Amino acid sequence: MNDSSTDRVTREFVALPSATAPRAGVGGHPCQGVYYRPVGHEPRTALIATHYNIDFSEHYLAEFIAERGLGFLGWNTRFRGGEPYFLADLALADIDVGVRWLRGQGVDCVVLLGNSGGGSLMATYQAQATAPNLVPEYSRRSLSPAIDDLAGGDLYVSIVAHTGRAEVLTNWMDPSVTDENDPLSVDSALDPYAADRQPPFDPVFIGAYRNAQRARNDRITAWCKDELDRLSAAGHRERLFVVPRLWADLRMLDGSIDPSRRAVPGCYLGDPRRANYGIFGVGTVSSLRTWLSMWSLSDSQCSTDQARHITLPALVIDADADTGIFSCDTAKIVDALRGRPGAPHVPMHSIAGDHYLADPPGARAEAADLITDWVRSHTS
Repeated sequence: MNDSSTDRVTREFVALPSATAPRAGVGGHPCQGVYYRPVGHEPRTALIATHYNIDFSEHYLAEFIAERGLGFLGWNTRFRGGEPYFLADLALADIDVGVRWLRGQGVDCVVLLGNSGGGSLMATYQAQATAPNLVPEYSRRSLSPAIDDLAGGDLYVSIVAHTGRAEVLTNWMDPSVTDENDPLSVDSALDPYAADRQPPFDPVFIGAYRNAQRARNDRITAWCKDELDRLSAAGHRERLFVVPRLWADLRMLDGSIDPSRRAVPGCYLGDPRRANYGIFGVGTVSSLRTWLSMWSLSDSQCSTDQARHITLPALVIDADADTGIFSCDTAKIVDALRGRPGAPHVPMHSIAGDHYLADPPGARAEAADLITDWVRSHTS
């Protein structure tokens, strides 16, 4: 936004305890965010955006939405900056704190904005509010009772979202890793960066590669369960571990797979090969239970498959130059939402832009217009 927006938007810091976590001794609250609204106006409709671990308090759409007359709560759970410790039920309890706070501000219509990873998280929140279905992860006795009566939202928007963190991590991970403790270990038959292997990739290689990615995820899941049993037998509960090489989706290297306007080769960190052997990225450090709750294909319950439990009106928006979320991923979200029995029609829009809608100029304003126009069509 330009500087003039500061004259038109009020920002309020919101910090609250959770039903399952009090204020920290040093003073911080587990649930924190920033509420944006038009100056001199208390909106009756507001959006809330939350992510698994990324700080959404200064979300790039917040001021755009507020300038268009709606409220926007950029909300964070206790897991902001704490990806290795994420547990789904505790995150849902913290999201509920934000939803209920909005209701307490006179908001009649709460719009759940599922952006990026937040798409599957918000879908899981609403599904649990509508048709509770979460079960405890392996070696966990119970879920928090705080998720037994979630307030829920009134509308759901998916914007440049992926189908779930387990799915996106598996699609991105390098299956040529042969030793999880050695980031340089490579099975040459599966190495996407081998000197003699160039895009476009052979369909046989693509199929073998995808199967090997799923197999790697399953191996890590099995190891996590065995490790939980081993630790429990010794009187302990948890540990952290590292997962190497997680920037190797073939679509980052081969633009003919799921074609779009994205830069190829490319990923959110730039050069995929350099990123793949680096230390930054999603899922690089995890606890055993966090792996099962968020990253495991077989055990994670946070995905847009939860959309089958959502009866709310829904809108889907994607970006045509995204280097990490691709058209077939968006199609799965649309199919899940449109496949709900008796659900209303789900409009889908594609915006020219990157994952953060930072380029080209105007992409964020276009997204804000699409969202506010659609929301008003359901609230006026």
